[in-house]
Amino acid sequence: MSSHIHILGICGTFMGGIALLARELGYRVTGSDANVYPPMSTQLEAAGIDLMEGYLPAHLDEQPDCVVVGNALSRGNELVEFLLNSNIPYTSGPQWLSEHVLRNKWVLAVSGTHGKTTTSSLLAWLLEEAGMAPGFLIGGVPANFGVSARLGGSDFFVVEADEYDTAFFDKRSKFIHYRPRTLVINNLEFDHADIFDDLAAIQRQFHHLLRCVPGEGCVVHPAGSTAVDDALAMGLWTPAVSFCVGTDDQHAADADWHAELVEPDASAFRVTGEGLQSPIAVRWSHCGAHNVENALAAMLAARHVGVTPQQAATGLVSFKGVKRRLELLGQVNGVTVYDDFAHHPTAIATTLQGLRARAQGGRVLALIEPRSNTMRMGSHRTKLAASTADADLVCWFQPEGMDWSLQEVIADSTVPARLYSNIDTLVEEVLQEAQPGDQVVIMSNGSFGGIHEKLLARLKG
Repeated sequence: MSSHIHILGICGTFMGGIALLARELGYRVTGSDANVYPPMSTQLEAAGIDLMEGYLPAHLDEQPDCVVVGNALSRGNELVEFLLNSNIPYTSGPQWLSEHVLRNKWVLAVSGTHGKTTTSSLLAWLLEEAGMAPGFLIGGVPANFGVSARLGGSDFFVVEADEYDTAFFDKRSKFIHYRPRTLVINNLEFDHADIFDDLAAIQRQFHHLLRCVPGEGCVVHPAGSTAVDDALAMGLWTPAVSFCVGTDDQHAADADWHAELVEPDASAFRVTGEGLQSPIAVRWSHCGAHNVENALAAMLAARHVGVTPQQAATGLVSFKGVKRRLELLGQVNGVTVYDDFAHHPTAIATTLQGLRARAQGGRVLALIEPRSNTMRMGSHRTKLAASTADADLVCWFQPEGMDWSLQEVIADSTVPARLYSNIDTLVEEVLQEAQPGDQVVIMSNGSFGGIHEKLLARLKG
């Protein structure tokens, strides 16, 4: 009889990925979550995984061999308290991944404040296109694969390496468990104010991660990022390769690899770097300089395991993107609607910059729900107004339970901005406002009250 694991918080993207990997390994998998809903619930049920709504002690009546606890669970939760009293073995998702999947694998980990999901998806696809059949666990669903996790058919495994804490009983960052041989650090800013006091606390965790990268490994990082450089200066025992997008930047001369934008919206660029006889031209379906940074980081990580830059460039062209990362939801009567996961001022700004360059005279309308814990705490409140400078209109949604008002963001905005507390009202006003040629981007790391479906339905109606 196969071993039985029960996963708490199974419908989160990371824990859902753990469930898929465990099922593929032959485990019997069950799980609990406060919110069992598509698309993750559909993906899990299709894999033969039994899902249970809520966190009830009765969910452990079958006495699983091990309980894997997600980091959304904390002391005081009824099922957590029952688990601790029961003596059933338990572990965290990252620890389980390390012991059951990553051991003896060549781990390629993608870390950083922004771009982890896209870069991880790009990297997995570049390896796939090169015939390397990688395994992966990604905090999103890459359109080229249709699933967020798989074991793969080789020794290579791509993992999105999150700095968020591991579990209520393990306050180290998740990525400490992964022991990568190839490590990407995309960028580094203050985030996760609910668990980190300042940027220095995050940099300390990255230092711990760098301590685990072998001397025969590779660290890929942006040139001239003070926050990243400071983390590297704390100790680096591994060869590093740096990258830069743009040739005018003061740090460009120090970078090992460069990407020069050919089109203003970054849909075409040229790559130069050590060992290349001539620049490599790339024309792809994505926009934004930040995505070129993601692409360059993925190319360099893939290069470390034997994928040539020319092979990687071919893979970039066929990359279809990631769900909820500037995902095209539909185009109705000339109005284009996107869904984006942006929940940090830098991510909001770079996404809007990319859309502005693509707009070709049309307007950019941003609908934003500041939903993350850091946003709710107000840690980024002074940067939010400036982050939307490339929009023509910003509709801010005030979530319930946020202990500060977005009215101050409206007051500081340099572009027209409105505040809403009702989804239906917001949808109706966008419906009245939208014109042919407009691009509407919906930004939230949650469901945003189902606004995506409601807006598309009303546009069609």
